[in-house]
Amino acid sequence: MRTIRWGIIGAGDVTEVKSGPAFQQATHSQLVAVMRRDGARARDYAQRHGVPRWTDDADALIHDPDVDAVYIATPPHVHMAYTLRVAQAGKPVYVEKPMARTYDECRAMIDACRAAGVPLFVAYYRRALPRFVKIKALIDEGAIGTVRSVAIALHQPPAPAEMDADNLPWRVVPEIAGGGKFVDLASHMLDFLDYALGPILQAQGFAANQAGLYPAEDIVSGSFVFESGVQGVGTWCFTSGQPVDRIEITGTGGQIAFSCFDTSPVTVTTARETTAFQIDNPPHVQAPLIQMVVDALNGEGTCPSTGESAARTNWVMDQMLAGYRAAHPT
Repeated sequence: MRTIRWGIIGAGDVTEVKSGPAFQQATHSQLVAVMRRDGARARDYAQRHGVPRWTDDADALIHDPDVDAVYIATPPHVHMAYTLRVAQAGKPVYVEKPMARTYDECRAMIDACRAAGVPLFVAYYRRALPRFVKIKALIDEGAIGTVRSVAIALHQPPAPAEMDADNLPWRVVPEIAGGGKFVDLASHMLDFLDYALGPILQAQGFAANQAGLYPAEDIVSGSFVFESGVQGVGTWCFTSGQPVDRIEITGTGGQIAFSCFDTSPVTVTTARETTAFQIDNPPHVQAPLIQMVVDALNGEGTCPSTGESAARTNWVMDQMLAGYRAAHPT
């Protein structure tokens, strides 16, 4: 198999541990170039991570003949623009999540890659992490019978940086993120449920800004129905007093409960017993998915996280945020 030579656009925090090193460690993969608009930071990243080349010019990286595929690790507001440019250059795209700010942007990305004949992958890495692969396997093998419902609760106190109105993190600025932390974090939860239980066909929600710390929504409650008929509810609150991170999948024979953002044990409760599975994450959490992407590019397998699957998650979030966005246009 050939070695896939990668370039990164936007070598920021997510690439330091979660993803960047995985491109270097994956089989038949090599990280050969990185780009940041701040050239000094691009150079620093390249030197620290042993990357041969760096640049502050995205087009220079995209058109570099030694770059075979491009990983877009910027905030969401430029995912679409960069994806269209990479596709036009005839190169495969691996883009951070959420895939874009809206479903319409996702569709434009899918259409551009299809027209160019290049694959489009999205960094919903829980689809490949051992912990979540185990949860899907438990569902598929009938450990809790036939699934009937899902309940999600994600509550977080506000971070100190979110209280500085003059210097807000991009994740709570709708023009950049597409919304608030709901878009950033709920996307992981909803995408995994899409993988484990199938597509969501109906969704609705209520969103509000209760604390007034930033312009984005800080609470969302939603309900949704899967293609299979499974029903779900969720509440995402980002100005709570105490943290909660829990997904409960209930079936005719029991319940699976787990957290999305830490590695506390996955529990399976039936009428007979409760079983706990402790499954830790690898040092670089995107590594299993990146290996799947590399293998897919070499024709040696498939990747479970594509533009089509990721766009479905954006569609669900769009439905839940529709009322809030209409009342608070950006």
